[in-house]
Amino acid sequence: MGSTPDSHEMNGLTVGNGNSNGNGDATPPDEARRQWLRTHRQININHYANKKSAAESMLDIALLMANASQLKAVMEQGPSFSFYVPLIVLISISLALQVGVGVLLIFLVKYDLNNPAKHAKLDFLNNLATGLVFIIVVVNIFITAFGVQKPSSPIEHKG
Repeated sequence: MGSTPDSHEMNGLTVGNGNSNGNGDATPPDEARRQWLRTHRQININHYANKKSAAESMLDIALLMANASQLKAVMEQGPSFSFYVPLIVLISISLALQVGVGVLLIFLVKYDLNNPAKHAKLDFLNNLATGLVFIIVVVNIFITAFGVQKPSSPIEHKG
């Protein structure tokens, strides 16, 4: 190829051998332009929003699975558990809100953020999703406070 290992930087930019600034640092002639483009390039709003919504959806799925497991544990303990009804209600509310947020996130991903006519609607939906996520967090704090324990298996006594 004709290039020495010293002529490439870690970021893939080629460094010319004759562009030394006197202290041993080699800088390509258009490095300042590349640096400016890296810091001032325009962000793709749709791409950013889609990634954010996908990350929120993955967290929502993880919490959904945790709540389903908690619901199973409470139901296995049965009505004799002291917080049976409050936990069933709180977990059911959390599950319903999570499904609602998941559907809302699907609608948020569907809209084009570059269309100014949709900005007010998207802003409302985004604020609604944020508010619902906050309520889900508060409900799950109460679920944790009431405590969901897995039922202990009966121990056979040897006699």
